[in-house]
Amino acid sequence: MTEPDTKPTISTDPKLLELLVCPLTKTSLQYDADRQELVSRAARLAFPIRDGIPVLLEAEARILEEGE
Repeated sequence: MTEPDTKPTISTDPKLLELLVCPLTKTSLQYDADRQELVSRAARLAFPIRDGIPVLLEAEARILEEGE
């Protein structure tokens, strides 16, 4: 018997995602469910989602690799 995936996730409600923007570029963010991140292509950063809460701080963001 396997345990259910208990990883917290952010709602993928399109209206919510429309409201969230990159704090640096003010452009839209893309939700990456597998990595639990909000991705800013314009800033080339991925902001983590911790306990279901987006952490939109540049110091906490991961720099995107080429091709990501």
